Amino acid sequence: MPAATSTRDSKMELSSTFCRDQETIQRDRAANATLQNVRIIAGQAAEAWRGVAFTAERREAARAKSRALASIVALPNASRSNETDQMLSENPDRGMACA
Repeated sequence: MPAATSTRDSKMELSSTFCRDQETIQRDRAANATLQNVRIIAGQAAEAWRGVAFTAERREAARAKSRALASIVALPNASRSNETDQMLSENPDRGMACA
């Protein structure tokens, strides 16, 4: 079963790991085939999987970077909103029960 992830657009995206595995399978097939046409087609398939894997790796790296940036940005905002809520509250003890 392909290792794929679902996105908002309901399209499936193949993982870089799956693509690299398929590339390896096709390279092995090309290396072990007795028929020249099978070697040629398997070699072309391996190159195609290599290209898809490269694209998947770039997409996964961009998502990881985006998630890291989002978590960095979210941390100060979360604590700041609690402090702001306490300062603007009519009850000055609000939020102090847990402290």
